[in-house]
Amino acid sequence: MTAMPERTPKRYDVYLFDLDGTVYLGEEALPGAIEAIRALRDAGATVRFVSNNPTRTPEAYAAKLTRLGLPTRPDEIVTTIGTTVWWLRTYHPGATLFPIAEAPLCEALAAAGFVLSDDPAAIDVVIASYDRTFTYAKLQTAFDALWFHKRAILIQTNPDRYCPFPGGRGEPDAAAITAAIEACTGVTCQASMGKPAPWLLRAALAGLDVPPERCLMTGDRLATDIRMALDARIDAAVVFTGETRPEDVTDAYAGIYQLDGLGDLLGG
Repeated sequence: MTAMPERTPKRYDVYLFDLDGTVYLGEEALPGAIEAIRALRDAGATVRFVSNNPTRTPEAYAAKLTRLGLPTRPDEIVTTIGTTVWWLRTYHPGATLFPIAEAPLCEALAAAGFVLSDDPAAIDVVIASYDRTFTYAKLQTAFDALWFHKRAILIQTNPDRYCPFPGGRGEPDAAAITAAIEACTGVTCQASMGKPAPWLLRAALAGLDVPPERCLMTGDRLATDIRMALDARIDAAVVFTGETRPEDVTDAYAGIYQLDGLGDLLGG
């Protein structure tokens, strides 16, 4: 059964936006997205961008949005890079890490003072992430740390199965790496730093002193963007410019706003 579309959103004090599939796709801004966010800022709203992608730094995202016509500061971007660093500092300070990840995450972990190692006997935490350099050798190291030495735990930066590309294509994401490790070791991933877990949302709202009912989370994925907001009791809007189609919105998501694009945010 499909939920009925909700009306155009009311105005909020804080707007949180997913990026890929919501504000842009590939190197092109989605229709009406830049204009809508500009208008919300001009009306006095606070805007934050949240992304599960651990392959780009906040600085890179801010530069991209600025190139697309939306001047943005790095401190307006929250990614799983920062949340992974924060979580490890909070729950596993001093841990030796084996990140199956690309350079931005590895560099951030090293800069935060963590020791990175590929010695299975020394590894405390295996981190599964989006990694286009994933090899059998990396899988073997994770296997040895988790299955043979039985000293490490497994976490992931984000639970996404794939990253959407223009033209309906995509690329395997961190969930594929996690699944490979779980399949061979029998170990279960203990924590995920990305949506729908709450860490990105908490980081994005930190210091803003705004009640949840005055915040709106907008994204193109029901299972990540929208589920995160609903679990945090924050209003949510799904846009049909990325992964989700209208027929995908079941009664489990009743009450969310359904938008053809970000331009619909200006109608209320």
